[in-house]
Amino acid sequence: MMTKLSQKTRFTAKRHLFALHFPSIKLVGAILISLLVMSGCAKPENGAEAPKPSTESSPADFGKRITSADSEPQNWLSHGRNYEETRFSPLSAITENNIAELGLAWYHDLDTNKGQEATSLVVDGVLYVTSAWSKLHAFDAVSGELLWQFDPQVPKETLVKACCDAVNRGAAYWNGALYFGTLDGRLIAVDANTGKQLWSTLTVNPDMAYTITGAPRVAEGLVFIGNGGAELGVRGYISAYDAKTGAKRWRFYTVPTEPGKKDGEVSDEVYEKFAGTTWDGDYWNASGGYGGGTVWDSMAYDPELGLLYFGVGNASYWNKQYRSPGDNDNLFVASIVAVKAATGEYVWHYQATPGDAWDYTSTQHMILATLNIDGEDRKVLMQAPKNGFFYILDRASGELLSAENYVPVNWADGIDMASGRPNIDPKAYYWRTNEPWVAFPSPFGGHNWHPMSYSEDTGLVYIPAQEIPAVYQEDKDFKPFPIGFNLALDMRTLVLPDDPETLKAIKNTLKGYLLAWDPVKQEEVWRAPHRGPWNGGVLSTAGNLVFQGDVDGVFNAFNAKTGERLWQFDSGNMISAAPITYAVDGKQYVAVLSGFGTAWSKLAGKLSWADDGPRNNKSRLLVFALGADLNLPGIERKLPSLSQMPKQFADEAQIKQGEYLYHRTCFACHGAGAVAETLNPPDLRYSAMVHGAEAWKAVVLDGVLSTRGMVGFSEIFSDEDAEAIRAYVIERANQSLSGKQ
Repeated sequence: MMTKLSQKTRFTAKRHLFALHFPSIKLVGAILISLLVMSGCAKPENGAEAPKPSTESSPADFGKRITSADSEPQNWLSHGRNYEETRFSPLSAITENNIAELGLAWYHDLDTNKGQEATSLVVDGVLYVTSAWSKLHAFDAVSGELLWQFDPQVPKETLVKACCDAVNRGAAYWNGALYFGTLDGRLIAVDANTGKQLWSTLTVNPDMAYTITGAPRVAEGLVFIGNGGAELGVRGYISAYDAKTGAKRWRFYTVPTEPGKKDGEVSDEVYEKFAGTTWDGDYWNASGGYGGGTVWDSMAYDPELGLLYFGVGNASYWNKQYRSPGDNDNLFVASIVAVKAATGEYVWHYQATPGDAWDYTSTQHMILATLNIDGEDRKVLMQAPKNGFFYILDRASGELLSAENYVPVNWADGIDMASGRPNIDPKAYYWRTNEPWVAFPSPFGGHNWHPMSYSEDTGLVYIPAQEIPAVYQEDKDFKPFPIGFNLALDMRTLVLPDDPETLKAIKNTLKGYLLAWDPVKQEEVWRAPHRGPWNGGVLSTAGNLVFQGDVDGVFNAFNAKTGERLWQFDSGNMISAAPITYAVDGKQYVAVLSGFGTAWSKLAGKLSWADDGPRNNKSRLLVFALGADLNLPGIERKLPSLSQMPKQFADEAQIKQGEYLYHRTCFACHGAGAVAETLNPPDLRYSAMVHGAEAWKAVVLDGVLSTRGMVGFSEIFSDEDAEAIRAYVIERANQSLSGKQ
């Protein structure tokens, strides 16, 4: 659904539409600008390049624009700014010397209070960004005027299929159209000038727990999109769709189908050759996990080689004993796969974590670059996936060139360069030892989805690194549920202690920092610490600056060479999204989204903002410029009272059962240990529903709040189960009242 706007807004949109449909006028403009450049009058005083008129007329033409993105640095044309996904901007008007003058130029309050993870796009003076619930917005990039909004009307019930909030990481732009995925699995094309839908196609089986949160990419006239849902029992794949019509061109499944069967897709051939032999057990059974391996985020494209690279996620279940118990690799989980972009034909793969049983996904940001390794210029692919090792691969052949840990790692003591395989510590096989195992990294990873950046100026990769331990322990009572998480792990290990001193000691083991990494030497150059983990994506610029938001809601600028923190702005909200920079009429801007949500805020309420209770969320788009000084309104905080909690009605056994069931299903939205960081979804300790059994059952079992995202769980919970969960929540609330947590 498109929001209609004012006459002024419609005029602005018509202005862009006029320019798009009259290329001869654009040609005249291009000639005039060329004459000005030759006369020495076109270069702005502050060092930013003047905007260039659009010349797009065919898929090949716009592909050339992305390929030569440095020739129009005023724009941010694709998710990583260029096909190489470097997230480095040549703009240099904002520098280490004048960063103190940076201030808020404009902001926009988004109409959703969920987590915000999107990277914005800027094309010829218009900023496009997605927000939670898969909404798409277009703004005048100078004034902040909302030109249009497209709301795909995602059913709120879809939230039960999402592992980590109703987030969206961005759109793709191609020849006057925008492409984005929706939480309920649609890929939609929208006219960039009018905000009207061009086409929509359902990319998933709606009867399964598929979602889309990642940003699509476009190349060679094709739109590439994956999906999520491995924790909830789906089978991963990536698909290519015709950018003009939405017709599916090819699909590549990342795990094989049932032995002896075929999908009728391009991936059939590779599984016939070798990949299908790396699985055993009944992995293909939907109630048994169905393999996982979703392509939920990272992609990159090499126009010279014609190759599309995509990262593959974790297996399902996490516990290998319940999924594929043999000593096998389970291709292509936790792998990087290269295919021919035009056809989807397999070219090579590299599996970082064979047989992944730790959620060590390889869906983290990938960067393409040319590095001098051992005296030879090599075209490489770089990735710092969850498992803690920084990998450099030859992007033509997939050859492993180097791999070193960038954060502390204990699941493996290194990578064997001859085989490319990790040297896994036997203690990491928790399903074989039958003992709890404390791991570094945790399922949150040494680096998660938050994009990193590579600067050719410094030769450094800037990584949102973190150190978070976790306990892996088999769930001895595990049985798969038809809805909700199915990991075959005891998720009660996520519950943090209530004792203040013990909690403080745990906090002291957690680290989050911006890491400057030399990819050639494979070593740390500097680090800039944050208060804790789960900090935002990264932007580096030719102004010798690196921008990154953090878990506390502070937007930071660092010296790219030294790591010195040069500038800060308190947004009042967690910043997970990656910033971008752009220019209009020679003036440089920096933009970033802020907003609570995502996996960390749901699971670690006692480790960050929730030191003094859960927070309200106010999601915003923030845009900065030199000399700007707009004030950002504060966020009103209303914390509900716990003084009227009912007395506990259950015995210890019922409370323990409620704790188990809560952490099988409820924790991902409402917080580990029933402690949430935000009030939406609600911290259940503060919920009025907990006061009465009938009201509680109406929500938990009957789904009376399904249109707000809380579906009923009568399919898996009995009346007794629901009461046990209520008893556990009451216990946690009473512990809060007594000061025990």
